[in-house]
Amino acid sequence: MSRSAQTGRLGERYAANLLRCKGYRIVQTNYRRRGGEIDVIAQKDGFLVFAEVKTRLEGALVDALESMGIRKRRCIIRTARQYLYESGCALQPRFDVIALVVKAGGRGFQVLAAQHIENAYEAEDTHAIF
Repeated sequence: MSRSAQTGRLGERYAANLLRCKGYRIVQTNYRRRGGEIDVIAQKDGFLVFAEVKTRLEGALVDALESMGIRKRRCIIRTARQYLYESGCALQPRFDVIALVVKAGGRGFQVLAAQHIENAYEAEDTHAIF
């Protein structure tokens, strides 16, 4: 596994723990279907949250949130739609982003900043899908 993939996986585990600490119940991690993946699926207060985790090394040229373009959002939305169909879940879907800035070292990393953005996508992104 590449260093980048390792950092991403560690970031996803950190994000799942962050959500647990905030009272979310983790339903599934790394949900994969053809054409897409959702890093963390969690539940809280009547919402089924599809969370994308973006982990960036300190000093990265592209900010974690800048990498969430319209194509990436649509891919996540399509994958979420597949999950809702397969699971039969009737909770209100919500799309969050968890952005982490980390400092790498040794076998892991140190989180310098963590930002959880609830309902991160604009309504028009999801309106046509659901």
